[in-house]
Amino acid sequence: MKMYKTIFSILICHFTFIYCGDKPNILWIVGENFSNDLACYGQANVKTPNLDRLAQEGVRYTKVYATSPVCAPSRSAYITGWYATTTDMHHMRSHRDDDFRLPAGVRPITHMLKDEGYYTANITNIGKRVVGTGKLDFNFVNEGPVFDGKDWGQLKLKEPFFAQINLPEAEYDIYDRKSAEKSRVKWVGESWHPKIATPQNVTPPPYYPDHKITKEEWARYLNSISGTDVRIGWILEELKNDKLLDNTIIIFFADNGRLDARGIHWCWDSGLHVPMIIWYPKGVEAPKQIVPGRVDDQVYSLLDIAATTLWIAGVPKPFGMQSRVFLGSNSDSPRSYAFAARDRIDETQVRLRSVHDNRYHYIRNFTPGAGFQTLNRYKEKCFLVKPLMRDLYAEGKLSGPPADLMKPFPNEMLYDTYSDPHEINNIVDSKNQEHQDALNRLRAALDTWMVSTSDRGHIPEPQELVNEFSKEMHDWFGTPDWVQEK
Repeated sequence: MKMYKTIFSILICHFTFIYCGDKPNILWIVGENFSNDLACYGQANVKTPNLDRLAQEGVRYTKVYATSPVCAPSRSAYITGWYATTTDMHHMRSHRDDDFRLPAGVRPITHMLKDEGYYTANITNIGKRVVGTGKLDFNFVNEGPVFDGKDWGQLKLKEPFFAQINLPEAEYDIYDRKSAEKSRVKWVGESWHPKIATPQNVTPPPYYPDHKITKEEWARYLNSISGTDVRIGWILEELKNDKLLDNTIIIFFADNGRLDARGIHWCWDSGLHVPMIIWYPKGVEAPKQIVPGRVDDQVYSLLDIAATTLWIAGVPKPFGMQSRVFLGSNSDSPRSYAFAARDRIDETQVRLRSVHDNRYHYIRNFTPGAGFQTLNRYKEKCFLVKPLMRDLYAEGKLSGPPADLMKPFPNEMLYDTYSDPHEINNIVDSKNQEHQDALNRLRAALDTWMVSTSDRGHIPEPQELVNEFSKEMHDWFGTPDWVQEK
């Protein structure tokens, strides 16, 4: 009789995927508003020893692109595995107070993981240390709780777990407009920021003017990365103390690109290109793609962490899910292209579409007259370089890439990211045949994607809804004098 009970238990575990002690824990560490600006990616004036070690012991991915350059649409995509442009979640912070429900067949992956025995948590504290914001920022609110809890102490009691930690940096100080002071201090909130970057030793990207404010803001951003790494050290230490490290797979990534004026909100690489590191512990058998110290230069969409996380947990990818599994012996076919979209952000109605291949980046502008100068009250208030550049441009004191940045967007932009990593030379009109071939290829790829995924960007939102956002942003950040004078 005992033998039959044992056989029955084994069969149950094998055929129903019920947890029987062999499923790994999975931890997402989400950096908010970072591009590939870690030391292990070659960035100067940062100190990231903990992330560098994860990269040395795991896999560092160099060409991962968010599906949106702003948090809510990007997060809504990677938590469901569907493009926000398909599911009607492509506008910033939409569907917060209506009866919107996710389309049939679309669910948060946390619900799927819970169905298979995982405890899910969105961690904010480890003891008295703040490690996460608890941020969700999804464009859906009517699907029930997305996570089971937020208490770190529950993790070791409820294995297997899927946990997310949304790191507090890098938005720690933009609201108080004190970038100069923050670039010089060592303590920010509860996070120790090594004083690596200073206005004197940094070199900001060439699309910004050579100015004191530019250097102060760039130093602030880089120091927030160093501070983030310290916080990650706390997390790794606690995993080890709780004897969870040997059975926990860590995936580090950012939700969208840099928290700077030309980064977040815009479809250049500075707004879309994100880091990703996957680390497997010694206690979990790694798939063939995970080799310590490997650098993966394949094109990935951040969307793909959804299906891949399900695969790690032994959960089949739902039919129709647009996310792709990129690990394992039966992984999905690799991507040739990564797509992204930007639509309304706060009160600002600008529609952009983007596609990357392994080398070239194509952006299409659907909003004539829009550009870097287009009003967004949050960015006018919080990113000091934007009003600075507006004033310098009006005074005729900008030239080269900074002056070009102040001009309205053309209908199309094409960049060779190998020879032009800062994307300051638009080669749409280049006579080079290779450039023209890339242009035609990426145009066709974008057209195909927009049709095949039922991109909803052409459907306007009600103007009264946009007006509400204008009022809300005015109440939060005020409206610049130059707008009120018009």
